[in-house]
Amino acid sequence: MKIMSASDIHGSAECCRQMLEAFDREQADRLLLLGDLLYHGPRNDLPETYAPKTVIELLNERRDRIFCVRGNCDTEVDQMVLSFPIMADYCLMPYGDRMIFVTHGHHHNMDNCPALQPGDILLHGHTHVPAWIPFEEKFYLNPGSVSIPKGNSLRSYMMLTEKGFEWKTLNGTVFHSLSADELFLK
Repeated sequence: MKIMSASDIHGSAECCRQMLEAFDREQADRLLLLGDLLYHGPRNDLPETYAPKTVIELLNERRDRIFCVRGNCDTEVDQMVLSFPIMADYCLMPYGDRMIFVTHGHHHNMDNCPALQPGDILLHGHTHVPAWIPFEEKFYLNPGSVSIPKGNSLRSYMMLTEKGFEWKTLNGTVFHSLSADELFLK
């Protein structure tokens, strides 16, 4: 199964369109969104082409292929206009004989890690910075931000397959990859 993971759209219609074009180009089975879909948040400037109503329409058209966790900018009002669940604080995904703890990152992160076993993966957005960091016999992965990249990063997403992970810019250029073997041998 091919899963595309993306985070922090923050209401940018053009970036959401580019993300969905990448989803189609990747021929991914599912889109795993890591929160902060519609609102830009008080700490961020308005993203380019800020149009939350358009983002709602674009995402609702793909509702059958989207899984999502709640970001710190997502609210019950957002859930009322989106036709797929967004209010879960986290989810667990099996990956081989490991688990991936999927969350937004504002509650659970490397400083406040959930109960993970050695080799398990913490996957979150929130920081707007792509990451692939081993810590305490675990791994922290972050796809970066679709609309408001930080830390000199570019707008990006991450692909997850049985072979491993790839971080890509919205135009599809790979800027980092990590095989499943590398992930578990480090």
